[in-house]
This record gives sequence, C-alpha cells and structure tokens, in this order.
Amino acid sequence: MTDIKELYQEIILEHSRCPRNFKEMDRPTNCANGHNAMCGDTLRVCLKLDDKEIIKDISFKGVGCAICIASASLMTEAVLGKTLKEAKKIFDHFHSMVTSDCNFECLNLSEQKLKALSGVKKYPMRVKCATLAWHTLILA
Repeated sequence: MTDIKELYQEIILEHSRCPRNFKEMDRPTNCANGHNAMCGDTLRVCLKLDDKEIIKDISFKGVGCAICIASASLMTEAVLGKTLKEAKKIFDHFHSMVTSDCNFECLNLSEQKLKALSGVKKYPMRVKCATLAWHTLILA
C-alpha cells in the first residue's frame, strides 16, 4: 500500500513542478477564471473547440498550491481530445471520487493518473484545491 501512495505522491509532485499545458493560448474559443478564496488559488482555463465541440487544445495559467496545479495539469491531459460532453462526464466522476465514499474503480475513470488525487477526500479543506480547475473548465 505504501508503494501506491508513493507513486501517487510522485505523480502529484511531478505535475505540480512541471505542469502540462501551463501556457497562454492564442485565440481560444472559450475561457473562464476560477478562484479559491480559502487557499488563494487563482486559475484561468482556456479551450480551443472545433465545430463538433471537441477540445482540440486546452491550457491553464495561474497560481496555486501543489494540489491545485497538479489537478489542473492532470485535468488538461484527461480531457484533451474529448468532447465537452465527455469532459463533463469525466468531471462528474472525478468530483465523486474526491468528495464521496465512491472509490476510483466504481467510477470507471479512463484516466488512471487522476487516481493520484483520490486521497484528497480525507482532507476536506483541500477538495476545493483539487476541484478548482475542473469547475473552471465547466464554466469555460
């Protein structure tokens, strides 16, 4: 069990130190801003959608704690190439994973790396950090 916890910690640290898709986007089709007053996290999520509402590009910028940045980075990888409807479904599953007793397996999430954030539910004050990027994505 310790090995898996260490792996999850490694994934979170890697994505917080070297976040994927952390950039300004040229000519986004959709953008939204999110703020977590409890922790001070502030993010902007931008999308480029095609005419079928497929996410062709996604980026985020902002400042936040390690969990916030790692979650945003993992989110961008999980939803890239998906439709908005598919992204919303992934959001719903992710949100359930970090806020309820439902475990990762019962959610059938396709993106295995997201499981690294499953332990956040043990720390209610950190759930907002983990979900900020996701809520901002839905607003975009």
